Amino acid sequence: MPRQILCTVAALALAASAGACSSSRFDTGLNASARPAARPARPLPPEEPDLGPGLSSGPVTSAPLAPPPGAAAAPGPVVANPSGPIMAEPGPPPVQQQAAIAPPPAPPVVAGGGRSAVVGGWTAKDATGASCRVNLASTPALDLYKASSTGCTNKDLAKVTAWDFRDGEVYLYQPGGTVAARLRPAGGAMDGALSKSGAPLAMVR
Repeated sequence: MPRQILCTVAALALAASAGACSSSRFDTGLNASARPAARPARPLPPEEPDLGPGLSSGPVTSAPLAPPPGAAAAPGPVVANPSGPIMAEPGPPPVQQQAAIAPPPAPPVVAGGGRSAVVGGWTAKDATGASCRVNLASTPALDLYKASSTGCTNKDLAKVTAWDFRDGEVYLYQPGGTVAARLRPAGGAMDGALSKSGAPLAMVR
């Protein structure tokens, strides 16, 4: 009799345990299907750390460190000046153009020396101030050249019929080959003297 009671108690315990398991499984499936799904929690933004007064946790910028004392700074990019216009580095000094030198003025044209330079009409003035015209032609007359005078009060000049150029001097001749006067050309004039009297004589154009 006690053995049957033990068996009955054991059977009832197993049945109760099986019923509890099935009830728990059924309740779990039913409740899971009936309850709404929970929404995932939204993550909170990270809080910025408080760095103290005057400090910000914004983006950090970097800058090159200054060179140590005594060291030459390495060349870097040119940074625009925010407080004013960009100043360009001075370039090489402009090449100074050599001032144009004006050529010296041309010397005055001087008639060529020689016989051809004295050919033509002259105004003769003697020591008394009297003047007359003497013409020295380029026409040959034997070994001389023809000459003539007009309005001369001086007898030596009035008789001039020929002339010649020798050793840089002009010789005025009378008929027969007598030298009436000798003059030396100087620019546009001739200065000399009468042969007989030695009185000064000048001739200009």
